[in-house]
Amino acid sequence: MPVVGVFGAGQLGRMLALAGYPLGLQFRFFDPAPEASAEHLADRVCASYEDQAALERFAAGLDVATFEFENVPVGALEHICRAVPVFPPLSALAIGQDRWEEKRCFESLGIPVPTYARVDTRSDLEEAVRQIGLPAMLKTRRMGYDGKGQVRIRTAGDVEAAWQALQGQPLLLERYVEFDAEVSVLAVRNRTGATAFYPLVENVHGDGILLSSRVPAPCATPQLEEQARAYADKLLRRLDYVGVLAIEFFLERGVLLANEMAPRVHNSGHWTIEGAETSQFENHLRAVMNWPLGSTALRGMSVMYNITGTVPDIERILRIPGAHLHLYGKAPKPRRKLGHVTITADHHEALAQRERELRMALAAGSSGGLEPRVA
Repeated sequence: MPVVGVFGAGQLGRMLALAGYPLGLQFRFFDPAPEASAEHLADRVCASYEDQAALERFAAGLDVATFEFENVPVGALEHICRAVPVFPPLSALAIGQDRWEEKRCFESLGIPVPTYARVDTRSDLEEAVRQIGLPAMLKTRRMGYDGKGQVRIRTAGDVEAAWQALQGQPLLLERYVEFDAEVSVLAVRNRTGATAFYPLVENVHGDGILLSSRVPAPCATPQLEEQARAYADKLLRRLDYVGVLAIEFFLERGVLLANEMAPRVHNSGHWTIEGAETSQFENHLRAVMNWPLGSTALRGMSVMYNITGTVPDIERILRIPGAHLHLYGKAPKPRRKLGHVTITADHHEALAQRERELRMALAAGSSGGLEPRVA
C-alpha cells in the first residue's frame, strides 16, 4: 500500500488521512507538537524540523510527501526532497510564506491586488502611508494567520501604535479594502497537469477567523466564476503546481482582488466533504499520487460553520437535518478551531431553516459532555 507522509498533524492532516484510507493509502505524520489532532490515525514522528535524523526516519519508505500548513520550514522539505517527491512544489510553499512575494507573484500574472508597499523601517511606513493613504492594513510578511500579525491603521494617530505592535520583522502596508464580499476558489492539479476547480465560495470572517463558508456563493456570477478560475489556472501553471491550491479574494465593486493564497487544502473547502462529488482532501491525495482527479460538481448547496472556543451540544446539532459534524479532538480554548459543521440541502428554503437551527445550537454553548484531549 502506498504511504503518504504529511508534515503537520493538525485537523487538515487528520482529514487528509480520513479521505485517504478508503483509497488504500497509508499515512505517516511529522509534527513537533506534543499532541496533535491526527496522532491517533497513523504513525507520527514528533521532533523538531531541524532534526535531520528524525526527518530521515520520517522519509524512509514514503512514496510521496505533502504538508497541511504553509509554515513548515522550507529547509526541512528540501532535506526530504532528496529521498521522496514532495508536493506541492517548494517554490509555491516559499511564495505562500511571504505576503510580499505573494503580491509580486500575483502581479506578474496580471492578477489584481490591493495597492501595497514593503515596510522595513519606520520611515518606510511613513512613506507607504503617504503613497497608499488611510485606512490601511499593516501586516507581517511571514507567519500571519487567523487575523494574527496585522493591525488596521485608521488615522495618522494610529501609525505609531501599529509600528510598535509589529516592528522588528519584515512588514507590508496594504490599502484597506471596503469589500462587498470575501470569496475563495479552490483548484487542484495533478502531476501530469490535469486540473479541476471548485465553484466560488463566499466566506465570512470575524476577528480574522473564518466563521462560515457558503456555496454556491450568493455573489457569484458566471463572469466571476470564469475570472477566478482563470486566475487560479495561471498560478497552477506558473508554479507547476501539484495538489490543492486556495486563493482568497476580496470582491470590490465587481472586481476580484487577490488577498492571499494557501498552497494546501483550506478551511474554506471543508464543505466539500459532504457538498461535492469529491472532497478537496481526496482530490489533493489523487493529485499528489498522480491519479485521475475526481469530479468537483456540487451535491446541492452547503454552508459550513467553524466551531471555535467551546464544543457545542452534539446531540442538538445532530438533530438538524443535513447537519454533518466534524470535531478535531482539541481542547477548548478561546479562538481555537475545535471543529466544523456543514449543513447541506437541495433548496434555499431548507438550507435557510437548517442554518437558523445551527446558529441557535452554536450560540447555546458547549455540551459539557465531551472531553477533547488534544491541546
